[in-house]
Amino acid sequence: MQLKQVFDGIYSDGRRIYTENSVKGKKVYGERLISSQGKELREWNPFRSKLGAAIKKGIPSPLKKGMNVLYLGAAEGTTVSHVSDVIGENGLIVGIDVSARVMHKLVELSEERKNLVPYLEDAGKTEETSKELQGITFDFLFQDISQRNQTEIFLNNAKTFLSKGKKAMISIKARSISQKNPKQILQEEKNKLEKEFLIKQAVFLEPFQKQHLLVFCEKK
Repeated sequence: MQLKQVFDGIYSDGRRIYTENSVKGKKVYGERLISSQGKELREWNPFRSKLGAAIKKGIPSPLKKGMNVLYLGAAEGTTVSHVSDVIGENGLIVGIDVSARVMHKLVELSEERKNLVPYLEDAGKTEETSKELQGITFDFLFQDISQRNQTEIFLNNAKTFLSKGKKAMISIKARSISQKNPKQILQEEKNKLEKEFLIKQAVFLEPFQKQHLLVFCEKK
C-alpha cells in the first residue's frame, strides 16, 4: 500500500491517517496495523482520538520529531501513543491524568514507550505539577479534560508551561460546562482563550465527536 506523508510522522492513504509504530507488532487500542515501504504503521482512529479527529477535520499537526509535549487528560493513552510515535525517541510526552484506574494502563504503555512519562495528578494543580516538571521546556500543550472549568485549567497550564509563540490545542466539551446551547457555550469559551492566545483555527469535531470544539492556538 502506498501512503503519502502529510505531516511530520503522519501518513495518509487518502481516507485514513497513520503513524509509524515505534513498538513493532504491538497494538494499543485494537487499531489496525499495516505495512508500507518497509514501515509498520498504526491506523489513527479519529472516533477514538480528539487530536486524530482534528487532523482529519483539516487542522495541521504541530507535532515534530524531538518535541516535548504536555498532555492533560491522557486517559489510557490512545492519543498519547500516536504522539509518542511521531515525536520519536528523542522527544518526550508527559501524560497527566487524575484517575488511578487509567494511569495503570498508561504506566504499562510507558514501559514499552520510553519517551512517555505518566503522571498521576490533577491537571488543575499547576503549583504541584510545576514543581515536578521543573526544568522541562514544553513545545506543545494538548488538553482533553471534561470538566466545567476545563478552559481555566488550560489557561493556567499554558501560563505555567508555555512560552510565547508555542502551540497548544484544547478540546472543549460543551456538555461538561453547561446545558445551554452548545454553540453559544463554545463561543464563550473561545472568547476566554483569545485573551491569552492567538486563535489559529477552530473546528467542530463532528462526525467523530459530538458537541466538541477543537481550538488550535498560539501563546501570546
